[in-house]
Amino acid sequence: MAGLFVSGTATAQDKPLVAGEKGVVESIVDGDTFFLESGLKVRLSALQAPKLSLGREHVQDWPYSHKAKKALSDLALGQTVQLFYGGLRRDRHDRALAQVFLLKDNDDTGVWLQEEMIRMGYGRVYTWPDTWQDSSRLYAAEGEARKDRRGIWGHEFYKVRGPEPNALAQDMDSFQIVEGIITSVAKVRDKVFMNFGADYRTDFTILLTKEGQKRFKKAGIDPETLEGARVRVRGWLELENGPMIQLDHTERLEVLD
Repeated sequence: MAGLFVSGTATAQDKPLVAGEKGVVESIVDGDTFFLESGLKVRLSALQAPKLSLGREHVQDWPYSHKAKKALSDLALGQTVQLFYGGLRRDRHDRALAQVFLLKDNDDTGVWLQEEMIRMGYGRVYTWPDTWQDSSRLYAAEGEARKDRRGIWGHEFYKVRGPEPNALAQDMDSFQIVEGIITSVAKVRDKVFMNFGADYRTDFTILLTKEGQKRFKKAGIDPETLEGARVRVRGWLELENGPMIQLDHTERLEVLD
């Protein structure tokens, strides 16, 4: 099923990508992180590849994490790349947060690493308020990979969840994609809730944060018009009454019909 970005009309908040560092990829950390020869650690923005434990006792390797690392290595190791920034340039770990393109011999940009990793099925679209540029292309690549069950999409761990609260309750504190119908939209003081059932105290809910409300308004979208729409939302599941995902920017919400 094809999706329509809620953010599709948000041209007023568009920011052009700005060219940053250029260099040769020296080593691969995992499916979305690598080092340049200069020592700069780069995190591929708007992409979440399967996580490796990397020696952390409290983290287990996710399914397909080693295959994702190999896929990025096959694409980029030893290659010259160009970094582009859409806003925030460093994350809290001091990694460059960039869109990354392979460079051709004439210095023209070639393969977009994020798009190619997602197209091959080795990552999910994972935008942040500052890293959403050209996300429609990434969602198209993800939809193609999911339809063909490439890579992670053939594994139960990454399946798109329904809004059933009891099932979602088993996945607290994890990044999930949830698809369902918004049955009602309610504003309570300064918060907007998109509910997926008759009982907001137990059912799955999207909480539209203050920043999310600003972005919806800037995009010219009234959240109440989404009542009755089938949507696909992604984010970290938490428990507040029932299972909840907080939405602080429109690019993590797809309207399916």
